[in-house]
Amino acid sequence: MENRLLHTPVGVRDIYNVECAKKLDVQDKIHNVFKKYGYRDVQTPTFEFFDIFSKERGSVASKDMYKFFDREGNTMALRPDMTPPVARVAAKYFSDEDMPIRLCYQANSYINNSEYQGKLKEFTQLGAELIGDNTSDADAEVVAMVIDSMLEAGLKEFQVEVGQVDFFKGLIEENGIDEEAEDSIRSLIENKNFFGMEEVIDGMNIADDKKSIFMKFSELYGNIEMLEEARGLTKNKKSLKALERLEKLYNILKAYGYEKYVSFDLGMLSQYHYYTGIIFKAYTYGTGDAIVAGGRYDSLLKQFGKNSAAVGFAINEDQLMVAMNRQKIDISIDYSNSMILYKNGLHDEAIKLATELRKKGEKIVLMRKRSSITEEEYVSYSKRMGIEKIHYMIAKDKSKDIDVDN
Repeated sequence: MENRLLHTPVGVRDIYNVECAKKLDVQDKIHNVFKKYGYRDVQTPTFEFFDIFSKERGSVASKDMYKFFDREGNTMALRPDMTPPVARVAAKYFSDEDMPIRLCYQANSYINNSEYQGKLKEFTQLGAELIGDNTSDADAEVVAMVIDSMLEAGLKEFQVEVGQVDFFKGLIEENGIDEEAEDSIRSLIENKNFFGMEEVIDGMNIADDKKSIFMKFSELYGNIEMLEEARGLTKNKKSLKALERLEKLYNILKAYGYEKYVSFDLGMLSQYHYYTGIIFKAYTYGTGDAIVAGGRYDSLLKQFGKNSAAVGFAINEDQLMVAMNRQKIDISIDYSNSMILYKNGLHDEAIKLATELRKKGEKIVLMRKRSSITEEEYVSYSKRMGIEKIHYMIAKDKSKDIDVDN
């Protein structure tokens, strides 16, 4: 039992020393991107009322959440996703604000994934939400922020795949497909299961030419030219307007100079039902999962009492760090520091010197020498801890400097 308590549960992990320093460094870089775009920080509780994440608000399935009861018997949940809490904050504290609100966050989220999936159950999200702006310019801003964040973190090879859920919804409405069938088709398209899709579509009472459109979702990905191909598949206004919106997004991203990082996938639909327009994911090699997910969710805030458009994204920093490690992207961490080692009775002089050096910006480890530990053992310890130099105070008028690397 004692040994078992030294280990973490499946799906969570400790991060320490250099790995932790690198993760925090990437957080700082991405956070600085958010600040440069004018976004302001928000922190929400680690757990909230379960209803915040209910099915109607489009978050993860109830079975995948960590739920518990408080003393009053209310059902609570560890947040599985940051978007609903930020939507709640915007509706509560900015209810009368008619102009755009820009919020960003750094937070851990929790999903009780199956152990067979091999995914972390606690993961760090860095994200931003632009609330109160329904324009394609706002869509482009958040995609540009994703690209800037990836570049600032150190990635050079990545792609942001963009979809538009209204293209799919337009086809669903045009063919009078009910909600249950829609969920089935959505899942099959999202999982690229087009054999299963053919079986479902064949059983529906819709025209053959309409059926063929759904089967073409496997081909509806690629560059900007693909959108023109998709335009020839339908005449319904909702789907065509969705394609027009994607073209506007692309043209605005060209002004940022970021069009090379963007491709399109009309089969991207997401498990989150709150998306109402563009939807996107960012991928890089070194990890099979998306490192960024986001999109437009114009109906979500209404459920919290504020009728406002919104678009945003979340970076899964743990997946990003895995990819960067496998790509051998160097994150330079300055762990260099010095030690002031002093004998008993010299603490006043040692503290004074350490204080002066720390005020100058130096990183100082202050340690009193124990008689039972040799000088060589302190040198060995310093090597393990990344300490470069030791200033050894032997007496009030006697000291020596030790270069740990030699």
